[in-house]
Amino acid sequence: MLEFVNFINGIIWSPALIYLCLGTGLFFSYKTRFVQVRFFREMYRLLLSGKSSEKGISSFQALAVSLSGRVGTGNIAGVAAAIGFGGPGAVFWMWVVAFLGASTAYVESTLAQIYKEEDEGSYRGGPAYYIEKAMGQKWYAWIFAIATILACGVMLPMVQSNGIGEAVEQAFGTAGTLDTALGVISYAKIYTATAVVLLLGFIIFGGVKRIAHFTQIVVPFMALAYILVSLIIIGLNIDQLPHVFMLIIGDAFTPMAGVGAAIGWGVKRGVYSNEAGQGTGPHAAAAAEVDHPAQQGLVQAFSVYIDTLFVCSATAFMILITGAYNVHGVGDAFIIQNVAAEVAANSPAFTQMAVDSVFVGVGKPFIAIALFFFAFTTILAYYFIAENNVYYIHRTLKIPGLTFLLKAVIMSATFYGTVKAADIAWGMGDIGVGLMAWLNIIGILIIFFMSKPALKALKDYEEQRKAGVEKYTFDPKKLGIKNAELWEKKL
Repeated sequence: MLEFVNFINGIIWSPALIYLCLGTGLFFSYKTRFVQVRFFREMYRLLLSGKSSEKGISSFQALAVSLSGRVGTGNIAGVAAAIGFGGPGAVFWMWVVAFLGASTAYVESTLAQIYKEEDEGSYRGGPAYYIEKAMGQKWYAWIFAIATILACGVMLPMVQSNGIGEAVEQAFGTAGTLDTALGVISYAKIYTATAVVLLLGFIIFGGVKRIAHFTQIVVPFMALAYILVSLIIIGLNIDQLPHVFMLIIGDAFTPMAGVGAAIGWGVKRGVYSNEAGQGTGPHAAAAAEVDHPAQQGLVQAFSVYIDTLFVCSATAFMILITGAYNVHGVGDAFIIQNVAAEVAANSPAFTQMAVDSVFVGVGKPFIAIALFFFAFTTILAYYFIAENNVYYIHRTLKIPGLTFLLKAVIMSATFYGTVKAADIAWGMGDIGVGLMAWLNIIGILIIFFMSKPALKALKDYEEQRKAGVEKYTFDPKKLGIKNAELWEKKL
């Protein structure tokens, strides 16, 4: 099974997807005149100014939901894997894909706002909606919707819950083992899986508002606590910081593991973590209540910075500054070996060891707790995304019970992922991310060349901003944007 998963991954994550992610980010950065730099202060202002409504959540809540999807296992175990298989230089390429990807995040999230719909008193939208309305290809939208339901309902939750199970076992031990149909499983993982699934069920059966309220409290708190701990560790080893920077930059271009490994792992884990171009962020963006679509696009672009430049960098510096990592070579060989050979690079172990080297006896439990909240809120975001696509399909196929089935499936996948091996979980997750990225990036590029709606919205927003308007408005017909029915009704 693992060999088959790796074979499929090799096809999906070929160099073509790596260059597509980087090239698309560079293209949209150029076309928006580096919106991620020019509007940095405006992003921060918008983040704090939005309000919710009966139909939509606030900009900050939408950011929290999308951040809960971005800030997860990828920020802890994913960064460790990037370093472990791609060398320290992979961190540089994570930064590059985040900086360029912020413009991609702006485009896809603005599109989601433009083409969102109202369904049962709530806003819904995402790539499937804008592919159908802006591209005019319903069959392609259906392919994306089905791929997303499989990725976010089955594959990706396994990665997040697996990280939780691995971290708990690392921190507190196995507490004994049990021989089951799924293999030999530790009691620690069984107890953890049961607790996670019960809590997940309680929240997802409460709807999007409950998800938004939970994530807006948990995500900022845990992210700040995590960054604070990383700053303490960096501060206590501040003399090593210049060396770490030189290690990252130098290894990015002449890496020990080869340029292909550094770029490949940096981009793969960068896209997995910040999700720019993957097509997940637009679902939360569409749910927001804003005066102008470009506003939520800017807020979502800012979330890429928070995820990669802050949280992922915090993990990378902790691991590198304490030397708590290995770099895998060919076969069983190591290019760098600072820790035991059996320590898995695609688990939270590197990060736990890094924190534990400073906060002895506290590091492993702290990372286990942080990973629990990061990964759990990510699973909530995945459910929210999968549900949006189920509703998209339900518009045509009026099959009762689809949402309930999704809840049962995601809870089962979460339990399975918690108790199973990391390699299979990460492999399945990479397939899910890769499929969505291929479909979404091709879609937004075609839409751009057809009618440029996201660019038109940005230009309109800039003009209103320069005019000093008190309340922004959006008139799609005036801008030559078709099929934005919800915005047309607002006028």
